[in-house]
This record gives sequence, structure tokens and C-alpha cells, in this order.
Amino acid sequence: MTVIPAVPGWRRRLSVALLVLAGCISYIDRSALSIGNTAIMSDMHMSYTGMGWLLSVFAWAYLVSQIPAGLLADRLGGRLLLGAGLCLWSCAQIGFGFVSGVAGLFICRILLGMGESPLFLAGTRVLVRWFPPAERGTVIGLFNGSAALGPALAPPVLLAIMAFQGWRGMSVSIGILSLLLGLIWVLYYRDPTGPVTTPAQAPSVLRDDLGYLLRQRSSWVVTAGFAGIIYLTWLYATWLPAWLQSAYHLTAAQAGLLSALPQICGFAGNLTGGLLSDRLMARGMGRLEACRRPVVLAMLAAAVMTGLTTLHTGLIISMAFMATALFAGGLAMSAAWTLGTVIAAEHRVATLEAIQNTGGSLGGALAPVITGIMVDHFGSFAPSMLVACGVGLICAAIYQFGLRETDASSSHAPFPMSTFSLPDRANQGTIK
Repeated sequence: MTVIPAVPGWRRRLSVALLVLAGCISYIDRSALSIGNTAIMSDMHMSYTGMGWLLSVFAWAYLVSQIPAGLLADRLGGRLLLGAGLCLWSCAQIGFGFVSGVAGLFICRILLGMGESPLFLAGTRVLVRWFPPAERGTVIGLFNGSAALGPALAPPVLLAIMAFQGWRGMSVSIGILSLLLGLIWVLYYRDPTGPVTTPAQAPSVLRDDLGYLLRQRSSWVVTAGFAGIIYLTWLYATWLPAWLQSAYHLTAAQAGLLSALPQICGFAGNLTGGLLSDRLMARGMGRLEACRRPVVLAMLAAAVMTGLTTLHTGLIISMAFMATALFAGGLAMSAAWTLGTVIAAEHRVATLEAIQNTGGSLGGALAPVITGIMVDHFGSFAPSMLVACGVGLICAAIYQFGLRETDASSSHAPFPMSTFSLPDRANQGTIK
């Protein structure tokens, strides 16, 4: 049983609002390269393959940073870790606007990935601290929705800045905004207070948390499955504006604005995924099945819709296919992230989400570079969309056949206490 300290409702709502705002800004920062990639390719004399690697390097840095960030989030909490991450990625985004060579662009994107890596891990840890299990699906869905809302807001905001300041000024402007948010977070946020049990001997982080989780089959299942979810959704996030320009000969401004519509649907899908999981649990469905079933059905839909985009159906119908694919992908992402809080004990939530998100980062790293290479080779985005369709189908099968209801954590099994753990009664449970 999770004990949530009695706190004013406005503090919980404001904490969620700041996390959603941070998520939106992080994805606006990530999307800046997608929005400005054609201008950057022209200025820096880059090919589609080169841009694919530049889009991808963020995800590789994000991937490498996941496990350390998750371990730190479970031990240190969200205030300082998120604040430090915000400051690092802000400086990287500002620096992106000042560097003069391609190597500098790569370095800034690497630092951006490292700075953003704690956000959704520490943010989920914050939500676990503030909300009981019955309410987490909705707030996690809202938080994860920022991953789609940010890219939806990015085109009009970034294109407006680019129109006056170019892609360099755009990068500096949003970097400054991120830095301001980081200062607000550090000054405002505090964890809820409550009794904390201090153990006689602190557990080994690597052995008792990371090592334990890596020995569980379910950890590998959700990691592999999440790689597929992020591969499919990140392909749209990185290449959709360029795809619209190439396939339908739109201007950069037209393609950027039009790409916001499917991302809005992705945001709606994220919200729906969290609400749906909570509703299914409330109706008596098992906790794991209430998350897994939406993931499987949504990924099947996303895969099919992505495959249909290769048909020559015209812009409006293609946009409808993509909007449906991103709605389903957002739903799957939110339900899959909630699934991590079901499988892991509360004191290991951020660590498991880090392991899972390592798989997601791998998918996010592979999608843009594979797409860029295939576009250079075939002269079309259609083959890469078929690959994404296949990845989505495999992902659905992994979740369907890889997990069992017994993989849900037990809320009564004992575990070693940590000096940085949740209040005593909240720290009861293991992954199984």
C-alpha cells in the first residue's frame, strides 16, 4: 500500500504542470533540428545521411545516459537532478546556435541528449511520490503527452522564430526558455514530506536494484517492446516535415505547420492511454493486462496506418493515416510507460523506466539514421515507412506474448531499504 502524504491539491497540480511544461520544452528543443534540418543541410552542406546521423546522435547520448540517470533518480529524487538536466540541455541548445562547424553541431546534440535523459525518469519518480497507484495512469499519460504536445507546438513556434532570427537564433531562444524553466523548478519544487526509515546498512545500487531488474525476463520484454514504440513514433518526429516536402513539394513553412496536426493526435493518444489504463483497472482488469492490452492493440493500429502511408492516396488521406498512427503510437507509449510502474516496485520505478527507455532510445537512434540512409538509397520515404510498419507489428507481438500477469509487482514482498527510499509503508514490493 502506498502512503501519500497529505498535501494541498494545488501543489500536486502545479508539480504536474511544471513537469508537462518541461516535457513540452524538451521536445521543442529536440524538434528544432527537424524543423530547421533543410536550412541546416543547405548551410552546412550535409546529405540526408549526414542529417540522419545528426538527428540520431541525440538518441545515442540519451541511450547511454539512461541507466545512470535512472539510478540517480531513484536515489536522489527529482529536484536537483531535473534542475541540473535542464541547465545542461539549455546550454547545449544555446551553444547549437553559435557553433560554426558540423562537429560542433554533433557535440551540442550529444550534450542535449545527456541533459534531457533524467527528465521522464525523475519526473515519473516525482509522480510516484505524489500520487497513489489508482491515479498514476492519468497523470503519467498527461506527462507523457508532452512528448507529442511539444512536437505539435514546435512548428508554429519555431517557424515564427526562424522567420526573424534564422535557425541559429531559434536555437538560442528556446535554450534560454529552457534555462528559465530550470531555475523555476529548482526554486519551487520540493518532495512531499513524510516519515523515512533509515536502514542500518544501505543496499548496493548495482546489485539490489539494477542487477535485480536485469535478471528479470519482464525487464527485457518491456525494453524490446518500447524500442519498437519509439522507433515508429520518432520516425515521424524527426522526418515528417522533410517527408512532406519531398513527397508533396511543400515549402518548409507549409510542411512544418502541417506536421503539427498528427502530433496533436499523438498528444490526444497519450492522454487516452493513461485514462484507459486507469479505467480498465477500476473495472477489475488485472493491472498488467490493463496496460498491456492497450499497448498491443494500439501498436497494431499504428503499424497498419504507417504501412498505408506508402500508398498514393493524396495529401489529405496520407495525413489522416499519419494522424491515426501517431494517436495509436501515443496511446501505446503512455500505457507502456504506466506498465513500468506496474512491473517494478516503487523504489525501483525510475531504474526500470531507465532500462525500458534505453530500448526506446535505441529505437529513437536507429529510426532517423536508417530512414536517412534509405532515402538516399531509394530516393523515397516509402521503404522506410514499410520498415517502421514491420517494427510496429513485432513490437505488438513482444508485448502480447512476452508478458504474464504474474509479472506485476507484489505490494507486500519485502526488499532492502534505502536511505533515499520512500516512506516506510510505500517501500513494500518487488518486481514480481
